[in-house]
Amino acid sequence: MTNKDTLCLLKECDSGTKMAVSSIDEILDKTEDSRLKQLLSETKNHHEKLGNEIHTLLIQQGSKDQEPTPMAKGMSWLKTNMKMGMDKSDATIADLMTDGCNMGIKYLHKYLNQYTDADSKAKDICKRLISIEETLRQDLRCYL
Repeated sequence: MTNKDTLCLLKECDSGTKMAVSSIDEILDKTEDSRLKQLLSETKNHHEKLGNEIHTLLIQQGSKDQEPTPMAKGMSWLKTNMKMGMDKSDATIADLMTDGCNMGIKYLHKYLNQYTDADSKAKDICKRLISIEETLRQDLRCYL
């Protein structure tokens, strides 16, 4: 029998990985610094790999993927394009990505606290996703 908290936590993590990949895709070609571009590409790969793992677990649980909400995607797109329209620098990219990391970390902790009955695999995936976001946030500091 599938645990509801496990499914909910996995779906939120799935949505988070997709949001991160989408956000990185949106700014990657605008990135000037080769080290920053490499950092973002590696982070995107980490998110995609974890997203694939989540997808497999969701299928095993008899569930489907969860896309980010249209409102979240729209707000992210609007903020990115407004800020990049005013300043197309790598510092702006780092600022946008740092904001995204902060939001991701905040919500992932919220979901960990909310879905306390999720199984250990789902909680581990969530913690790994938080770690990816925290590492990126730390690595972006030198570009701010």
